[in-house]
Amino acid sequence: MNPEPTPAGQPDVLVVGGGIGGLSTAYALSRQGLRVRVLEQAPEYGEVGAGLQIAPNCTRILAEYGLLDEAKSLGVVPENMVMRDALDSQVLTRLDLRDLERRYGFPYMVIHRSDLHGIFLRACRRAGVELLNDQVVVGYENTEGAARVLLKDGRVESAPLVIAADGLHSVARRQLIGDDVVSSSYVAYRAAVPIEQVKDNGIAENDVTVYVGPHRHFVQYALRGGDMFNQVAVFESPKALAGEEDWGTPDELDAAFVGSCDTVIKGIPLMWRDRWWRMFDRDPIETWVHGRIALLGDAAHPPLQYMAQGAIMAIEDGWVLAQHYARLAEAAPAGTEPDWDGALAAYEAVRVEHCRRVQTTARAWGELWHLDGESRLQRNAIMRARDADDYTFTDWVYGPTALTPDEEPEMFTPIPLSSAAVEDRAA
Repeated sequence: MNPEPTPAGQPDVLVVGGGIGGLSTAYALSRQGLRVRVLEQAPEYGEVGAGLQIAPNCTRILAEYGLLDEAKSLGVVPENMVMRDALDSQVLTRLDLRDLERRYGFPYMVIHRSDLHGIFLRACRRAGVELLNDQVVVGYENTEGAARVLLKDGRVESAPLVIAADGLHSVARRQLIGDDVVSSSYVAYRAAVPIEQVKDNGIAENDVTVYVGPHRHFVQYALRGGDMFNQVAVFESPKALAGEEDWGTPDELDAAFVGSCDTVIKGIPLMWRDRWWRMFDRDPIETWVHGRIALLGDAAHPPLQYMAQGAIMAIEDGWVLAQHYARLAEAAPAGTEPDWDGALAAYEAVRVEHCRRVQTTARAWGELWHLDGESRLQRNAIMRARDADDYTFTDWVYGPTALTPDEEPEMFTPIPLSSAAVEDRAA
């Protein structure tokens, strides 16, 4: 139950941004009895894009929220994650996702981004979250024991806590940190098509398949109960490397995948060609909390997508913040103000390091996927040598979300490429 509004109608929390991070956080906080208002700049709430992978560290939270069954009904629980070489299609390594579910207690799922967004949107509405559209925030300010946002139309909204979940190009990040996005020179093309269009293309309907190749990769998996099929084509843009402004264009897409295996070649003509996503991230930062203004999701830690943890980290952020608020509220004397400063300090103390690890690992994973020449052969040899039940590279991220720094598991130890014995150097 949400608390009664203050006489001025002010919320306890303002969330700027109505994407997956903003809505999931609004829902997490509303479950603690807080009055939450979300400010979204678009005329309507919605998400663009196609498929999204959600690992056990996310489905665990969905289960706690009572939303996992709805997600399962809209998504797909695949059987395996298979990594193949994009040139010869040979299997490099495989994760048995049913065994992975037994290990972590929750499933690995794939779902349409708009479906996951819709799940949180409906949950927020049921919880009484106030959802406003056409709210263009242009500035942030701290006040005594609170914060406020300045809107383009001249209005001011304030609350004891303001959460900036305003994405990669966050206004709050620009104002509070002032750093710039980092271009990877890679670009992603996406497509979600009826499964019938690809049944004869050599696809694996029950798996998540990742084809890794020189300066490119290709991802495939089913969506919406198996009725749709999602494809993502990612490649390094020569135009970007040359400093040209018009980069990542469809002609580059076609050129990038020449020489790939048959299944990939058949998938490329199906990609949407009227839009593409240039791949940016930002360097990790140590400070997310500025007074009563807190960065969250991509505003705090936008990653490259190789770990498939971007949306998940945002959902975890909101869960962690809500957990710390609840812990401190329960310990506080009756009638006292919420200890937002304590909750924010605890949130920042644990999330900064975890997300730094994901961001830096995602960059390294991207380099590993896109190797060429001798390095590609060494990578392939290392991946083929992996035991099927080796979870060294997933335990640190797929396990329970840490609430304190001492709960954060140890990182894996990278295997040097130079340690690989490559037998077939002509491959």
